[in-house]
Amino acid sequence: MSRRKIKNLVDESYIVNKNTYNEIVQDHLLIAISRYEWLNLPKEIDYRYLEYILATNGVAIFFYDEAIEEYMTLQCTYGGQYDVYRIPKDRRAYAVNGFNKKLDNTNSVFIFNNFLHTNEMLRITNSSQRIYEIERAIDVNVKGQKTPILIQCSDKQRLTLQNLYMQYDGNAPFIFADKNLDIGGLKAIKTDSPFVADKLEDLKVTKLNNFYTKMGISNSNITKRERVNTDEVKTNLGAVEVYKEIGLVARKQACEQINEMFGLNIDVRFRVSGYDKLDDYEEMYENEESEEVIENE
Repeated sequence: MSRRKIKNLVDESYIVNKNTYNEIVQDHLLIAISRYEWLNLPKEIDYRYLEYILATNGVAIFFYDEAIEEYMTLQCTYGGQYDVYRIPKDRRAYAVNGFNKKLDNTNSVFIFNNFLHTNEMLRITNSSQRIYEIERAIDVNVKGQKTPILIQCSDKQRLTLQNLYMQYDGNAPFIFADKNLDIGGLKAIKTDSPFVADKLEDLKVTKLNNFYTKMGISNSNITKRERVNTDEVKTNLGAVEVYKEIGLVARKQACEQINEMFGLNIDVRFRVSGYDKLDDYEEMYENEESEEVIENE
């Protein structure tokens, strides 16, 4: 194979690798910024951008701008003196269009992503990397199922064998070979690859469910091939609820402070997702078991 062809294969693989990883990161980020529903926000505030800031920066700033007579939630920097709870008193809101405004703790409120004031990017990139490795391993394993046969022969025999293969690939009922063909000099090597894509797919689902759990999103965290019991579901739902509250409580705290400072009635809640109750899980698996019994009959 020429160097150009090798380079093209490497370049193609690099592009697929990059696109796969970026797609997974994008999907993770979309999930992260779609979890919370804000209620009674001033109409000028873009809640999508608010959640994007919290997911990528970990903190946003809420304030009222007298010049344009609108409430705003933007990215911010902070510094200066801290209060007794380590909340900075001095803040500066800014936007990509050059807007910036100096603020303090008397005319603005921090909205934190969680009580550690951290963003979601570490969790997103770590989970994306794990799932990316599994996804590409599945691609490689599926390609390996083509199981080509490596035939070792002399240069003189190569053209003859290529012509023979064309007859084979064309579904010819008989294949005629030259009497001088040295069959004894041929050596065929099978390159079989064990099929493990199904196991890798189960592993990917498990890793995705781990991410969903840490996002506070309900999931069984058990693959369909496994049987689930009530205790397992309860354990997972407990973890989901804890992670759900991590972000929700921090946002509700900001709502209370905003409402007190500006006389508003803002609230936030977690969006209902799938099976949020144990009864829903039990009903789901009872239905699955009933379907299996019907199929077996």
